[in-house]
Amino acid sequence: RLEMRSFGVKVSMIEPGYFKTQIISMENMEKISLSLWEKVPEETKASYGPNYLKEFLVESRKVQKRCSPNLRLVTDCMEHALTSRHPRTRYSAGWDAKLLYIPLSYLPSALTDFI
Repeated sequence: RLEMRSFGVKVSMIEPGYFKTQIISMENMEKISLSLWEKVPEETKASYGPNYLKEFLVESRKVQKRCSPNLRLVTDCMEHALTSRHPRTRYSAGWDAKLLYIPLSYLPSALTDFI
C-alpha cells in the first residue's frame, strides 16, 4: 500500500468477516476435504488422529452457521473504496470483523492464541 503511494495510487484493504459464498459452502468444503484427506499418507493421518477429519467438518459447519448471507456489506465497502474521493485505508465488513477481529489484532499474540 505504501509502496504505491509514490505513484499516486491509493490502496484500500477490505477485511471481511465470514460471509456465505460458494467458497465456503459445506458441499464444497466436504468434497474438497474428503478428496484431500484420501491423498494424505497413512502416517500423517495417524499423526492427526482418527477423528480429525470428522471434527474439522463439524467445526466448519458451526462456522458456516455464523456466516452472514448479506454480501452487500462487502460490496458496499468495495464500492466506497473505488468511488470515494478519499477512500479509507481499511474497510471492515461484517459484525465479526468489527467486533472480534479488529480488537483481537491489537492484543498480544499470547492472549489472542488463548482466546
